[in-house]
Amino acid sequence: MLNAVKRKNLFVFLCVAPATLLFFIFMLYPTFSVFRMSFFERGAYSSKESYVAFENFKVLLSDGRFIRASQNTIFLIVAVTVITMILALAFAFFLTRDRILGGNFFRVIFYIPNILSVVVISGVFSAIYDADNGLLNSFLSAFGRKITVLWKGEDTVIYSLVIALVWQAVGYYMVMYMASMSAVPKSMYESASLDGASRFCEFFNITLPLIWTNLRTTLTFFIISTINMAFLFVKAMTSGGPNGASEVVLSFMYNQKDDGLYGYSMAAGVLIFIFSFLLSYVVNRVTKRRVLQF
Repeated sequence: MLNAVKRKNLFVFLCVAPATLLFFIFMLYPTFSVFRMSFFERGAYSSKESYVAFENFKVLLSDGRFIRASQNTIFLIVAVTVITMILALAFAFFLTRDRILGGNFFRVIFYIPNILSVVVISGVFSAIYDADNGLLNSFLSAFGRKITVLWKGEDTVIYSLVIALVWQAVGYYMVMYMASMSAVPKSMYESASLDGASRFCEFFNITLPLIWTNLRTTLTFFIISTINMAFLFVKAMTSGGPNGASEVVLSFMYNQKDDGLYGYSMAAGVLIFIFSFLLSYVVNRVTKRRVLQF
């Protein structure tokens, strides 16, 4: 009996050990290294380093470029989260509640952007935003004289990124919400309809409360994914320009590393990590409520 227990424990250990080892090597160790290096001054390709305590953070918090990149990141998190959630919930509700002709077709079409690479999406939107022959300017020009809008100009580039990010993400979250909405009993909607409730009332009094747990989970996804995806779109579409108008915190960190400011770059990474963790915590606390069951 004892040997059987030992064999079982050994089997479990051998199954878990590789994943644990990989997690430590590729997740925990790099994270601790980032925190450690944020207190040092070091070139990107040099082994020499000098301890500077919190100096990197002091300089960073007074750096105009970092402040602007942080403002852009916060704006993207808020704008992309709000717009994507509203559209995903609306599409999911109508595709779930109504028997729309070709409903499965629309589900596939909405989800396709999520399986495309960022490079492909960036190329598509760069062509759409092109000032000379882009789709948007050509469409506007069809209504009169030639109109040229700099969609990737300093005043508009951040809004152009919002559109691209929303287009890429809305199908993924729509599918997640549809899975939750499909589990809501039809009898609840039928009872509400008999009582004279409108679709608007059904959504806010039945659907939304019963999928609230899923909404809270996706809010955390929104925060993390927007920070990551914003960097990828900026890198592929704008490179942070023009004049830093589209730079986000991750692209700022990346550029500091390329400039040889490795410790300074790691300090930016630490602030991004802390900001992401705190924002996720606050969102989960604010949205916490009693779970409704049916």
